[in-house]
Amino acid sequence: MIFAITALAFVAVPTALSFGITGQSFHNPRSLLMLSDGRRALMGGNWKMNPLTLDKATSLASEVAKLTKDFGDVDVAIFPPSCFLTPVNAEIKSSSVNLGGQDCYFETDGAYTGGLSTAMLKDVGCSYILVGHSERRTVFGEDDSIINKKTLKVLGEGLKVVLCIGETKEEYEAGKNQEVCAVQLEKGLEGVSAEMMKDVVIAYEPVWAIGTGLVCPASVAQDVHAFIRSVLAKKYGDDVAKTVVIQYGGSVKPDNVKEIMGMKDIDGCLVGGASLVPDGFAKIVGYSA
Repeated sequence: MIFAITALAFVAVPTALSFGITGQSFHNPRSLLMLSDGRRALMGGNWKMNPLTLDKATSLASEVAKLTKDFGDVDVAIFPPSCFLTPVNAEIKSSSVNLGGQDCYFETDGAYTGGLSTAMLKDVGCSYILVGHSERRTVFGEDDSIINKKTLKVLGEGLKVVLCIGETKEEYEAGKNQEVCAVQLEKGLEGVSAEMMKDVVIAYEPVWAIGTGLVCPASVAQDVHAFIRSVLAKKYGDDVAKTVVIQYGGSVKPDNVKEIMGMKDIDGCLVGGASLVPDGFAKIVGYSA
């Protein structure tokens, strides 16, 4: 039943106009070899609560480092579970693969059982930290206020933040994806200056397409990405907005990444399940090869 509803939703919103974006069309594909306005592609592998053993984690990291070494035009980051960060970093430290944390807490230190501070994550080698992932929002109940505090803490630590935004299936079907993304952006970036935006990555992840095998059509994703960039331009100006990397996340696979990355405002992917398969993730990283 869910599959049928989602399919109908695709038919209902295939164009830029359906999203309330007027004027030029944003669907024109670009060269896969060059992103718009000089932005570098960023491919991130979010391992979530996988794999289950240290041996598998280090083996996966080693294979990713080896298989992606020839793709120098693409930035790569992997986000292992926190208990594996140090050994995974040992496997990738001589490569171009960056280490990232899946989450953090906004306090510096203290009596916060289970919490991870940005200083801790930086000390074990992280350069990126995910904030506001849909699973943190929906499963763990994190609201925009908490996400904003985390964003500011990551930036204050001198690390790069990947701020995740996106609508649920119900919001998508109600045509509220723009509204949801605009609110999450505005609240998540409260207090973030134009200068700080150089260390901000936005990841648009339609919740209904995460781990479901369903993929938001590339042209629809492009419309949302263009809208996100327009919100950033209104808040920070065109010069800042055009430099911000905006990733797409949601059932990205080797067989759909080229179409996704052909869109003007999509600058990379935040990959879930496919990042646990070294060969598949390498094909995603090497999408332009």
